[in-house]
Order: sequence, then C-alpha cells, then structure tokens
Amino acid sequence: MNRTSQPLFTGAHGAVPPAYELLKEEHEVAGLGAPQSPAPVTTTVINIRSDTAVPDHIVWSLFNTIFMNWCCLGFVAFAYSVKSRDRKMVGDITGAQSYASTAKCLNICALVLGILLTIVLIILVSTGSLMIVQAILGLIQNYGGH
Repeated sequence: MNRTSQPLFTGAHGAVPPAYELLKEEHEVAGLGAPQSPAPVTTTVINIRSDTAVPDHIVWSLFNTIFMNWCCLGFVAFAYSVKSRDRKMVGDITGAQSYASTAKCLNICALVLGILLTIVLIILVSTGSLMIVQAILGLIQNYGGH
C-alpha cells in the first residue's frame, strides 16, 4: 500500500481527509494499545469443579429387580439407586456416593444369591423330574408285571 495517497476529494474548507490506510492503522493501534483507565488491572479466577461421576447403578438394579429379585434384594437396590440419582441431581455428591455404594452392595448380593438360587432350582427340578420318571417306571414294572 502506498503511504502517499491522493486526496479523495477536496471540501469547501480545503481540508483533506486522511487516507483509508492511515485510518485503519490508527484504529488498530487504538485497539491494541495500553488500557485506557489508570486503575490497576485485576483478574478474577473462577474455580469450576468437575462433576465427579457417581454411578447410581440404576440399570443394574432394574435388571436385578426384574430377573433376580430373590428376597426382594433387587427392589431394595433399585430404591437405593433412585435415592442416589436424586442426591446427585440435588448436588449432594457425598450422599449420592453413599447411596450408590449401598446399591452396589445390594446388587452384588442380589446377583450372587439370584444366580445360586437359580442353579439350585434348576438342579432340583431336573433331579425331581428324573425321580418322578423313575418312580413312574417302577410303578409300571410292578403293576405291569402281574
């Protein structure tokens, strides 16, 4: 850009307005210059706490309530999971962690107990049905043999 520019127009007073480049440079210097007020510059620090992820185990509790609800442990775990979620929504992280910990323990107990009792039930049903079949075969042999 050429610093020596031709005047764009001459007014009635004979004053020549400055060129566009000079106006642009003056604006940039004013924008990047020192602060205009003599007051000292103060900074504000805002501490944003990161939300700690508190798992509420609500899906696990719902699964245990529907499928592994032996001794109602799944339902109780679901109630504690809902309490944990409520505490988390309010902002009480400590209460949410406490309820979540209780829900986790109840879910573990419900799952282990549910699996063990389901296995025992399967064993009892299968052996019971075998016993019934053997008893029927014995009756047929005893009464059919006369």
